[in-house]
Amino acid sequence: MKISYNQLKTLIDFEHNPQKLGEILTDTGLEVEAIEKVDAVKGGLEGLVVGLVVSCEKHPDADKLSLTKVDIGGEALLEIVCGAPNVAAEQKVIVALVGATLYPTSGESFTIKKSKIRGAVSEGMLCAEDEIGLGQSHAGILVLDTDLPLGTPISKYFNLEPDYVIEIGLTPNRADAASHLGVARDIKAVSDSPILLPDVSGFSLGNSASSIGLFVEDTNACPRFCGLEIKDIEVKESPEWLKRFLSTIGVNSINNIVDITNYVCHYLGQPMHIFDADAISGKQVTVKCPDAGTDLVTLDGTTRKLSGTDLAICNVDGPMAIAGVFGGLNSGVKATTKNIFLEVAYFNPVSVRKTASKHGLKTDASFRYERGTDPNMPPFAIKFAANLILELAGGKVCDKMFDIYPAPISNFEIDLKIKNIDRLLGKKLGEELILSILEKLDIQLISKSDGQMKVSVPPYRVDVTREADVVEEILRIYGFENIELSDNLSSDFIAEFPEKDPETLKTKLSDALAANGFNEIQSLSIVKPADNNWLNQSDTVVKLLNPLSEELSEMRQSILFSGLNALVYNINRRNKDLKFFEFGRTYTKNTIEGQTKIKENRVLGVWLSGNINSESWMQKSSAVSYHHLFEVVSLVLGLMKIKKIDTNETSNQAFAYGLEYIVRNKILVKFGLVNPNLAVKADLKQAAYYAEFDWDLLCKLYTSESKFVEIPKYPEVRRDLSLVLSKTIKFDQIKKVAFSVEKKLLKSVNVFDVYQGEKLPDNQKSYSVSFILQDEEKTLNDQQIDKTMQKLMGAFENEVGAVIRK
Repeated sequence: MKISYNQLKTLIDFEHNPQKLGEILTDTGLEVEAIEKVDAVKGGLEGLVVGLVVSCEKHPDADKLSLTKVDIGGEALLEIVCGAPNVAAEQKVIVALVGATLYPTSGESFTIKKSKIRGAVSEGMLCAEDEIGLGQSHAGILVLDTDLPLGTPISKYFNLEPDYVIEIGLTPNRADAASHLGVARDIKAVSDSPILLPDVSGFSLGNSASSIGLFVEDTNACPRFCGLEIKDIEVKESPEWLKRFLSTIGVNSINNIVDITNYVCHYLGQPMHIFDADAISGKQVTVKCPDAGTDLVTLDGTTRKLSGTDLAICNVDGPMAIAGVFGGLNSGVKATTKNIFLEVAYFNPVSVRKTASKHGLKTDASFRYERGTDPNMPPFAIKFAANLILELAGGKVCDKMFDIYPAPISNFEIDLKIKNIDRLLGKKLGEELILSILEKLDIQLISKSDGQMKVSVPPYRVDVTREADVVEEILRIYGFENIELSDNLSSDFIAEFPEKDPETLKTKLSDALAANGFNEIQSLSIVKPADNNWLNQSDTVVKLLNPLSEELSEMRQSILFSGLNALVYNINRRNKDLKFFEFGRTYTKNTIEGQTKIKENRVLGVWLSGNINSESWMQKSSAVSYHHLFEVVSLVLGLMKIKKIDTNETSNQAFAYGLEYIVRNKILVKFGLVNPNLAVKADLKQAAYYAEFDWDLLCKLYTSESKFVEIPKYPEVRRDLSLVLSKTIKFDQIKKVAFSVEKKLLKSVNVFDVYQGEKLPDNQKSYSVSFILQDEEKTLNDQQIDKTMQKLMGAFENEVGAVIRK
């Protein structure tokens, strides 16, 4: 929403400059997103002042030039060479000072410089109207008739002071502030300055008989409707002040009548529409919902079919406008219009919102109506608009003004407790200050007793309907920055932030796994006893008291067998390349001191079997391996942003080999090759890899925070070592040793080749390992690199018995 700084000052008197005003408005909840200077003419006439020609003589070397001395109120007179035929002593003129940039009506801009013209010094320029962009005449310099002091900026003489457009990011709840008046109300609340509404007391009805009849059939969708007929107006161009205002807030000028409606809408927050009275067939205006399928050609030339629930303003032949949304093409004001009918109404916000959404229309009117306007504004707004029309277009007001308002909308009455105000604010303000702030917000006190009060909120504040809303109003005017932080912070509830929603995380991982070729399976938590017997943990089995059958009589202790059964089912149907995942539950029973407790565990299971990719002309098929499963585990942990993990080889009998990742002394995930003995029992005839995550622990460890670090400015260095080791040494051991020796410079360790063969004993292997070194503060030199590598080699020799091949 755009606000004109100059127009705002016509509604309320304040001393703040635009920047300070922006800070004040932001503090009250009207966030100012931008402030931009808008010149009335290009360049704003900066560097142009009122001057007096003290003397004027002919140039000795040029017949058409004059040598003048000009007083601009400074210590010395300016010597200026002028070529205008009408320049003379004792004239008040426009002086462009050295450094000023002029923007002529036609041609390129130019900057005034101190120069010599035919040997005479010239310290400025005396200006004609076309030279400063104010007209077309170049007959001579502009001679001023003014009492303004010498040196006064010429923009003040022409009343062309710059304006500032203040752009406010209006939140949906602040419908009351969608106008200059609404913004002025907030300024009033923090400054004590009164609102200066336009004076409409001079408005009066005329003697000309009104020819228009008005009827409102749907008073629910249109609770209030004001109408007025004005005859013998003249449609023409708007005056400069009105065009300048509309241009400042980004609205195109159309003509004086249409521009007035836009002015009233943005100035007071009250949309209005003006009809050509001679285009109202039957001389009757009816507010109703026309039959479904009725056509209306709107102002944009589009034919729209009304739905039967769209409120419209109609004449006897059909709709003329979609109420509160868009006008019709045939009934609008044209250049030939002489008689007009003004409509200013309060429409039901829900009705307007539904209609605007249905037709895909978003207009200045619908923007305000669908959020809620002031039901008390239409009578004032129609008188204000009528006075402007009489001033700018002439005409005669007819003898009748309609105001159909069968069920007046009352103020909101809200009960408040002082202790609740203090609690929600976090500070005691005292009743006197609270009442003072409420009064500035037009919230009136109805009654007060025993720490309670009842207040009346005007209906234009559609967002203030509860006690908490009133407290928010008090707080934004008192100032958030004026609430001190307590030494002991507390809240009405305890929660872990940010909130972790397991279902959201589940969706996140499901999408990622599906994107990598996995299919989700869902299996029963009730299994046959044989599935649990494979784990040899009969003492922890949870048995059903009333099983449906002997085959389904126990709760599963592991999700592993559910997936193996799904693999077998698919393989038996010639679908052998399989990637599955499942979010499921397992159940175990524990007996402690004679008390039996059943624990439900949430887990995520992942299965891989067959080939990792199908055979094609571009690539050969290859069987899934442990490393493919490792990538999937890394994907899940990466998405959950879990990094600090301890690693152990798994001893779980479900795996032939594999790893366990441990966090906080709990197993987060175990993964590896499914034990072939279990695979045979499940009738699975091909290798399968399996990972099982503790879902509850995974969710607990998840963090939504993202950490960013600056990209290193200095280059990294790579060094390689060939290590001959015992076959029992794992790469993870090498990695741990390396990082225990060098924590600052060492960034990564990677094995890029493994050799076992004829040249080495049977119990040994060779690792080719790369090391990435980097100093984030400076470039590494050879001495530092060699020293680091010597430390690493020594550690490998001493701690893992490595032989360094050189």
